[in-house]
Amino acid sequence: MLLYDSLTRQKVELPPPPGLIRIYVCGPTVYQRIHIGNARPYIVFLWMKRWLVEQGYDVTLVENITDINDKIYAAAAQRKMGSAELAAEATRWYLEDTDELGLERPDVEPLATETIPEIVALISELVDRGLAYESGGDVYYRVAAFPEYGRLSGANPDEMVAQEPSDLKEDPRDFALWKATKAHEDTSWDSPWGPGRPGWHIECSAMAEKHLGPEFEIHGGGLDLRFPHHENEIAQSRGADRPFAHMWAHNGMLQLDEEKMSKSTGNIVSLREVLDRYGSEAILVYFLTGHWRSPLDYSDEALEAAKAQAESFRTGSRVAAQRADAPPWEEFVAALEDDFNTPTALALLHDWRAAGQLELLEKGLRVFGLEVSEAAEAPADVRELAELRARARQDGRFEDADQLRARIEEAGWEVQDVAEGFRLIPRQ
Repeated sequence: MLLYDSLTRQKVELPPPPGLIRIYVCGPTVYQRIHIGNARPYIVFLWMKRWLVEQGYDVTLVENITDINDKIYAAAAQRKMGSAELAAEATRWYLEDTDELGLERPDVEPLATETIPEIVALISELVDRGLAYESGGDVYYRVAAFPEYGRLSGANPDEMVAQEPSDLKEDPRDFALWKATKAHEDTSWDSPWGPGRPGWHIECSAMAEKHLGPEFEIHGGGLDLRFPHHENEIAQSRGADRPFAHMWAHNGMLQLDEEKMSKSTGNIVSLREVLDRYGSEAILVYFLTGHWRSPLDYSDEALEAAKAQAESFRTGSRVAAQRADAPPWEEFVAALEDDFNTPTALALLHDWRAAGQLELLEKGLRVFGLEVSEAAEAPADVRELAELRARARQDGRFEDADQLRARIEEAGWEVQDVAEGFRLIPRQ
């Protein structure tokens, strides 16, 4: 399988199955309900896992939950509640909402709060290596001491501005690994540098290593995380002499009115709202319409169209004629093996539906957590009407056959003529 690598900026071939594929994906920071854009990496990388498993791979997917963060402290203060309480509540919302997508869950969903010992140990190692330093209870990473900095994002360290302005830094470009507790913060953990809490970037380096080891195949997340978050993860982990991720997979962002969806700007539509309005199947089909690396426009029209497509798949058994000229399964495989091209795969699903190739349709839909509804069994009186109609047609009594069709429809069923006789389907 070929997958685009943001680090080398080219498609990279994964090792052949059953080669172990370990994937780490940056999950949400939990301080409110996630928006529909946050759902894209969750869906895309679960889809990739499902496909790799389908192809015979041994896959482990880890997606973290960031439950220590400046945004959580700020949101908790606005709501006049404890930050830990808010993070726990928002984590429940996240799990409830994403559960409704029906894709099962990642293999491991670690919390930053459960990883403090590993985070402190990694920071200590960076300090010992001279790549980090303590200042006023904070600990900062020396960007200038890591020559590879900027390779992933293309950022030029000489042109960088301060990521987090502070008079405690040796260099404005340095970023925080540990932050001393501030007066407005209601949680803290002990460390060699005094009470405090981790910076955002070090959390993921530690969680990835804890659950996947010092080296793994794929690191995923939204394109907006490439800098500074993922750039800083590389500096931390490789600075500590870990090979870390072999390749980087960044999904494109959702756009609302041509602007990136973002919780910080309030330019969002929550996943909960979209689930309630359109349902999970429409959301899944909507994400199929765009290549995973490309931006995707969000609109009511796009979701209505996706909902209609989802309904056509769900009721795929209504297609009466089965054509033999439908595309083979190998075309579907080729589309997903070439950088996971879901728009092409979606077109093939429609081809199979139109051709009445239900076996292929059901097999393809399963990859994406979709399905064809089982045809309901018609009651005996409706089947009797259909059999009378079939005999009338055979005898050339077409007026009688039309009258019998009308009675079948009045009973809430549709009769379709197929090679083996007839098929009864509930009317929509």
